[in-house]
Amino acid sequence: MANDKLRRIFRSGWRGTCPECGKGPMFAGWLKLVERCPVCGLDYRFAHADDGPAFFALCITAFPLTFVAVWVQVQFDPPWWVHALVSLPIVAVGCLGSLRPFKGWLVASQYLNRAVEAGTETAWHRLDARDDGDQDAR
Repeated sequence: MANDKLRRIFRSGWRGTCPECGKGPMFAGWLKLVERCPVCGLDYRFAHADDGPAFFALCITAFPLTFVAVWVQVQFDPPWWVHALVSLPIVAVGCLGSLRPFKGWLVASQYLNRAVEAGTETAWHRLDARDDGDQDAR
């Protein structure tokens, strides 16, 4: 059961698809979420990835790539322009390229784990009840 949930989280985040149906797009732009899934209608107002993707991109992507650049410097002592032409673009592309999957994973994880900010469960419950009432009135 837990493996299935984890698989869904990673698949949805990596592909950028809806965590509910797995078919609709999660993103309207590079990092901008769609308002609703066009396939199943999932409302993305629950999603608050905030600085999480940037944190993971720095820790998981930038740190190892920077370590490699430092190792190259210590091992081979290339001129500064080698780092400007090679190391800097690799770190930048690596970080920017990993932002979207990290955001997708965090959004899918929030949805599948029903994550809410601590202490706001009652407020979210009232908001959901109000939304359900609005839908019934239509």
